[in-house]
Amino acid sequence: MSALNETHDPALESWVASANHAASDFPIQNLPFGVFRRRGSREDFRGGVAIGDRIVDLAMAVDRRVFTGDVAAVARAAGRDALNEFMALGPAAWSALRLALSRALRRGSDAQAALEACLVAQADAEYALPARIGDYTDFYTGIHHATTVGTLFRPDNPLLPNYKWVPIGYHGRASSIVVSGTPIRRPLGQIKGAADTPQVGATQRLDYEVELGFLVGTGNALGKPIPIARAGAHLFGVTLFNDWSARDVQPWEYQPLGPFLSKNFASTVSPWVVTMEALAPFRAPLYRPATDPAPLPYLDAPHDREHGALGIVLEAWLQTDAMRRAGRGAVRLSRASTREAAYWTPAQLVAHHTLGGCNLQPGDLLGSGTLSGPRPGEAGSLLELTQGGKQPLRLPDGEARGFLADGDTLILRGYAERAGARRIGFGECSGTVMPAPSLPG
Repeated sequence: MSALNETHDPALESWVASANHAASDFPIQNLPFGVFRRRGSREDFRGGVAIGDRIVDLAMAVDRRVFTGDVAAVARAAGRDALNEFMALGPAAWSALRLALSRALRRGSDAQAALEACLVAQADAEYALPARIGDYTDFYTGIHHATTVGTLFRPDNPLLPNYKWVPIGYHGRASSIVVSGTPIRRPLGQIKGAADTPQVGATQRLDYEVELGFLVGTGNALGKPIPIARAGAHLFGVTLFNDWSARDVQPWEYQPLGPFLSKNFASTVSPWVVTMEALAPFRAPLYRPATDPAPLPYLDAPHDREHGALGIVLEAWLQTDAMRRAGRGAVRLSRASTREAAYWTPAQLVAHHTLGGCNLQPGDLLGSGTLSGPRPGEAGSLLELTQGGKQPLRLPDGEARGFLADGDTLILRGYAERAGARRIGFGECSGTVMPAPSLPG
């Protein structure tokens, strides 16, 4: 899935004019998949593909016979109200539909007349989760995040000795994963201060985490590990992912079994899934200093070592309620590249997840963990940016933030670019913080 083909040609242009703008996240070289419907309508959600500022309605395109032969059946599966059936078809089917779409959307295509009627403006759309997420695992691949957070809590031993040997992860809550734009209710939980007895109340240290989400395409049978050499082919694509966190609930509850209420109240994914094939030009070598131990054999393959990582720039932006009411846009809090942030590749996550025989299924989500860079301004959470809230950020309008306030909107953005390739993006992943519910009586 990492080989380049005609769909990656940086010279390609689309008859959808907005896709040719240099700043567009969705040029013809991208073609991410999602699930949408026309805003305010009662129609069923359906699969679509982003191109410029438009969406190709795949079900309508099938009805208008834009696709023929086997590709028509694949497009029909991709046009359902969730992408699971399409993702289960495997890499050959994904690639065939992407190629057919690329050819149909290129400048001069004979399909333009038929396909123009199948376009919906993104501004007129609302989105659902791109897939039915059966299971969700959050990893801890961001070595700079792990080191910084470890320093805050364990100054003498910030990085535990297993970190460079095993991809650390925990199983999270799939039911509370929501699509971008869904409001986030401030959670309640047990919070322990200086006293021995905890109090129940709303978190005062609400945080975000800049992550990527990897969606499983084809799964594996129970008891059958996926070899590292084939693990990458089991991943369909990548989303932006915000794993919201209650930092004052987390330290009280996470020992000895890990996060619980501090993480299970909400996680947000972006609506568009950028395929692994679209990201082929932006693959990079495994990030691992020469002095670190080599991965164990089941996590090590030559191709993954040289091309398994991803070069994606991730940004976090904040718009407070006061900024919104004053008509001011969001301000950027951080920018970092996954090239320096992620210690483990996506394929290594799949290989390790299945080592014990766990059966992954189409639509399962693997979170990367917070992806922070090594330099100031590259931290992927307020916990890091504010030194645990001790050094609040000063915003341009005079406000300060140690952690998130009610009314704050947190926005993640991401893109991949390099010389000789067309820049592609992920759109936005956003959520606005709402006040906590009342304590149960």
